Amino acid sequence: MVTPAAHAAGFRLEEASIASTQSAILASQVTSTELVQRYLARIKAYNGPGVREPNGILGVIETIPHAKQINAIATLNLRPATLKSLGFPERMARSLTDPVDNNPAMPDALEVAAAQDAHFKKTGKLIGPLHGVVMAIKDQYDTFDLRTTAGADVPYANDRPPTDATFIKRLREAGAIILAKATMGEYASGTPRSSFNGTLNNPYDTERSPMGSSSGSGSSVAANLVLVSIGEESGTSIRGPAVYNNLVGIAATQELVSRHGMVEGGINTRTGPIARSVDDAARILDVIAGFDPLDPMTAASFRRTPSQPYASFAKAGRLDGVRVGVLREYTRRDLFTEEDTQALDLFEKAIEDLRKLGATIVDPGEKDLLTPYIHKNFYVLYSPTTAKRYPELFPVDAEGKPTTDRTATVLDLTMHPEKVPAKLTIRDFGDGEALGQGKHMLNYYLALRGDERIHTIDDLLSTGKFFDDERFGDRKSGLVRKNEPREIDNRPRVHLRYAVQYIVQHAMADLNLDVIMSPTNNIPAPKLGSPTVPRQNGRPLVWSFLGAQGFPNMTVPAGFTTQVYDRVVDPDKPRVPTTGPGATPGETEPASKLVGPVPAKLPVGVDFLARPFDEPTMIKVASAYQAATKHRSPPPDFGPLP
Repeated sequence: MVTPAAHAAGFRLEEASIASTQSAILASQVTSTELVQRYLARIKAYNGPGVREPNGILGVIETIPHAKQINAIATLNLRPATLKSLGFPERMARSLTDPVDNNPAMPDALEVAAAQDAHFKKTGKLIGPLHGVVMAIKDQYDTFDLRTTAGADVPYANDRPPTDATFIKRLREAGAIILAKATMGEYASGTPRSSFNGTLNNPYDTERSPMGSSSGSGSSVAANLVLVSIGEESGTSIRGPAVYNNLVGIAATQELVSRHGMVEGGINTRTGPIARSVDDAARILDVIAGFDPLDPMTAASFRRTPSQPYASFAKAGRLDGVRVGVLREYTRRDLFTEEDTQALDLFEKAIEDLRKLGATIVDPGEKDLLTPYIHKNFYVLYSPTTAKRYPELFPVDAEGKPTTDRTATVLDLTMHPEKVPAKLTIRDFGDGEALGQGKHMLNYYLALRGDERIHTIDDLLSTGKFFDDERFGDRKSGLVRKNEPREIDNRPRVHLRYAVQYIVQHAMADLNLDVIMSPTNNIPAPKLGSPTVPRQNGRPLVWSFLGAQGFPNMTVPAGFTTQVYDRVVDPDKPRVPTTGPGATPGETEPASKLVGPVPAKLPVGVDFLARPFDEPTMIKVASAYQAATKHRSPPPDFGPLP
């Protein structure tokens, strides 16, 4: 049993911030070692399996009400003897391929903390801006001292990568203590399940999803198993786990944080903090942001970071003069279902809260905010892919060749925006195909890693183990599908990203907007293993499209539901095509129907989006809103330990 020193009892670990933690260290109320010990005690108490696994970790699972376990942490940064003495399972060892693990160049979390304590005792000063900040890192990112397998159960010859990801190195240099790798949805699939570490649980209701591949990064912070964490977002997996766990998540401008040292990066991949407050998230962003020569995409951030720290903008206060646009495309109740009602009610309350803070609300009311600008700028959106969506405007013959002069059609639509199909709204855009990107980036990562046994996706497929439960998708089929392309073509995704940035920035300039606000999620956390929520008029579980085009956006807690509607299998309807994360073409799943309402107190969030590299304004608005509303509330089943 972990027994922290008695004098640390005066410091409240639960819901602590970076500022309060460091104040306690400076006042000699707690040491870094005691912080690590106390977080380990909470992990020991609350990190067990939160589901029944009658057929083992790879089989079909059964949920448990009020399980008081969330399985958020996969790997602990502890030497083998310490891991054993504290009663943690061997599977949580920081390396399964190095059982001796005695390299002095790889200090564990307690050794790092002890070194910090020695430095503070000698100098009376903190070692860096993140001194004493105990963190969990999504298993998608390289940590040279901790196993990294992207949630997969694969027999690497060396389960530790040779070097840290760039931002991990920056965190360590700033004083952060990397205590754990967080459980993640395997290969960033978006489903809260890992073949290596099992199923993840939402601490606000352990029968429900903590959302997205960064699930463990979110739930570990929500349950106070660590102070802050790092997630990764291609679509929703920073803000998704943040909103489902009543947290703040910042998915920064695409080019602001390095992707070097991650399993399978991509054009729209973003790295960012998940925290309990805007201030904590901004403090992490201050450390990890900036140009990295190992990630050429970050060259766009060169000389574009603010002269003042991001955290300096995270202040309570008024928002007089700030203009906030309301993205009504995401709140159209006539387009959605009763599932959306309470989240949208809370969003309307958020609008009024901002108005009370002095913000000028630019609300199009019954109209859309961005649709007029989409129609005005159809020319930049046009591509052969666009043409396929509107055959009535761009007809083809039996061989698929155009039968009209498309340049004339596009010119006519440009001169007469009212002729652009009304359905072309921000809800209805596809993600923009990136043919072969996944295959290239995963094989590229494996080549850089240089493992003696695992060289390519073929090796992952032939040696890995995969869970077998159709309710969570087929991860092996997803990896097979990723491995199929024999060509690389990123043009559709790059074009879409450019076009959407063009359109949104036109709207923001024309309306003189500082930020755009929208619901983060219309749909509260669904039951684990429940049927996929249909994309009703383009509505996903968590709104993700705009941020995936490179804009900085972040979520802040906006309150809790009192009741929700759930989905169950409808045995009277035929199976439908699978649409969930990682779905394989041709796969089907049971049809679903709504049941409810049922009582449920589940988190809802509000999103703020800014122009590229304008994180300061976004943080200012989000921080003022959080300070005024105080919607963050810890999960009741995961309270202080005796």
